[in-house]
Amino acid sequence: MNKQSGIHYLREHREAASTRPVPAEVTRIRDTVVAGLGDLLQGAFDAVDDSLFELANNARSNNEQNRYFEAMREIRIKRKGVERHFQNTVAQFFAHPPHAGQLQAAETSPPTSADTLSLVGNDDLEEQVAFNAMTTKAKAHFQGPLLQLQARFTEIYPDASEENPINPIAPEHLCSAFTEAIQALDIQIRERLILLKQFDRYVISNLGMLLDEANRILIQAGVIPNFRYHGKKSPSPTSHAGTDSGESADPAQSSDQRPEDTALFDQIRQMLAMQRSNAGMAPRSADPSLRVIGGRELADMLSAIPIQQNWSETDDLSTGEPLTVDLRQVVQQLLAQADAQDGRKPALNEVDEDLINLVSMLFEFILDDYNLSAPVQVLISRLQIPILKVVIKDKGFFSKATHPARKLLNSLARAGIGWSSSDEKTRDKLYGQIHNVVQRILNEFDGDIQLFETLNEEFEQFLERENRKASLVEQRTRESERGRIKSQKAQEEVDRLLKAKVARYHLPEPITDILMNGWSRVMFLAYLKDDTEHRWHETARVVDDLIWCLHPHEEDEERDQWVRVVPGLLKSLRAGLEEVSYNATRLDQMMGQLKHELAEAFRTNAAIEARQEPKSDTAEDSPAAHPTAIERQQELEDATIAEYIAKLDNIEIGNWVEFRLVNGTSFRCKLSAIIEEADCFVFVNRMGLKVIEKTRVELAHEMRRGRLTLLEQGALIDRALNAVVGNLRTKTA
Repeated sequence: MNKQSGIHYLREHREAASTRPVPAEVTRIRDTVVAGLGDLLQGAFDAVDDSLFELANNARSNNEQNRYFEAMREIRIKRKGVERHFQNTVAQFFAHPPHAGQLQAAETSPPTSADTLSLVGNDDLEEQVAFNAMTTKAKAHFQGPLLQLQARFTEIYPDASEENPINPIAPEHLCSAFTEAIQALDIQIRERLILLKQFDRYVISNLGMLLDEANRILIQAGVIPNFRYHGKKSPSPTSHAGTDSGESADPAQSSDQRPEDTALFDQIRQMLAMQRSNAGMAPRSADPSLRVIGGRELADMLSAIPIQQNWSETDDLSTGEPLTVDLRQVVQQLLAQADAQDGRKPALNEVDEDLINLVSMLFEFILDDYNLSAPVQVLISRLQIPILKVVIKDKGFFSKATHPARKLLNSLARAGIGWSSSDEKTRDKLYGQIHNVVQRILNEFDGDIQLFETLNEEFEQFLERENRKASLVEQRTRESERGRIKSQKAQEEVDRLLKAKVARYHLPEPITDILMNGWSRVMFLAYLKDDTEHRWHETARVVDDLIWCLHPHEEDEERDQWVRVVPGLLKSLRAGLEEVSYNATRLDQMMGQLKHELAEAFRTNAAIEARQEPKSDTAEDSPAAHPTAIERQQELEDATIAEYIAKLDNIEIGNWVEFRLVNGTSFRCKLSAIIEEADCFVFVNRMGLKVIEKTRVELAHEMRRGRLTLLEQGALIDRALNAVVGNLRTKTA
């Protein structure tokens, strides 16, 4: 992990510390806790092993399966070392415990340099989010025992105080110790997150018994036996020069907004501040002629805008192109109308100006995002001012993937990804539902973010019903196509094999009839059942035996073998033809002709003649030596699709793509099945009905010609934040 995690701090703390005696009661707690954590950690590793095995068992490709097996092997090999490292680190905490707040400062105060910021999309950030989630949940769940332990440990350690309390087994310390220990594992971020998830489930979630035991030991030792907690009184609010800035009225700045909820926005603000500094812009608060407006006052001003009336004169919000709103201009117009009783000119504070800029950049990405279907793009474009009101109230929108407004926007975009054009929306219930959600936000949102939670729950319930219907249709489509394609492949393989064998000899007409019109059915059925009964090669061997029996056999040994083979051959032929319900009368007649031909061949020792292939005098006369222009073009195209074939290896079941036809029209569909026998990809629409099927090579050619686009499946807001942050980092680098 990077510098912003607690790992650096722990390592430096241990290296700088000197040995000193540990009180006897602390030693007893240390031994109990280390042993207990070791037992819990074993359960976590066993669960990780099971999870990786299950993922490998359900993998969609060999590469994916190998990845999970390699991760499983890596963890098994280094597991003991990780456990030992973790337990040693925890034991060190009791000798040299970090002060509460020191580790937290290391986690939440990243360097201000833009080059060192680790933002959305970064593997370290994903790990840090998991880390924060574990510690936050544990602190909330074990708040009572943790407060007691912190007070008692602070009483024991001489260098601790109320301002700098100590708790060696605080959740953030244990999580950091484990996160540091697994750095030795050469695994990817997904497997690392699985480790953290199981550590949370089996270790952190079961800390209660260890915390209670530690408290019991200290109580027996007489350390604060009668614990009473009195929270510190918060200072009374007082007037100050910054009151006019609107910051004190900003709900996002209130004490109930956790630092981790605004962490991402704070980091983005640092980059925006660097841009302003580079441009030589002075802070707004430095100009006494300005009355800075922000927070709740700005939100109230935005609420006065008749959004729906200004944006849509009809009941259909989806008409026309996506709406482009200049949020800066809208706010400036509001400020111009603001009453300036003290004669000072109204202006935005820097926090809200940054919010407006960030929301504008997000929607610039959204309205330019090709992966977002056009009808949903039009509807979401109507939500720019409501989302601005949301982020003014709660900046956690940027950091929390579970934020109600963020979840709802992601759900709307994900649900509508399958639409290709607006023509489909009039007959689609899903479109009506999305339209209603947007309509309700415009009509009902008054600043209460609970509305987004309610709408998202209703929308998810609707989606669940719709997806259940589509899944049933898609399953039937998939099974039908799998059977059809496999049957087609079977028939092609049977025809190819029989034609190749029959074409080499001048077989008697009855024999050719038996093979092509009778035995071919047996081979077809055997090919379809080959994965369970393995009869395909047996049916092909019957053909070889029949042709061999029609050859001349002069040697006594061969003739003896002929006598042994024929009865079994006739029995196999009759049994196979009866199995495929071949016409009984025709079967008897056919078997009679077959016996006659075999007997005649044995009695007269007649030979079936091999067909003579015409020989050309020179190699130049061979057709293969003079490929046509079309064949030469095909060879060139085949040589250029290797890179596109590799890209197709990454496409998974459920991924959405867009095909563009020669006439300029396009349609979107979802990969429903990959039929391995024919290397064929089957795509369905949003309702689960088949749209198109193509082989891997055909898809590669479509991609090379620019007629196939793989659509990104990631959450809309996450992708938008990635793009915005990437642009900001480029500008501040």
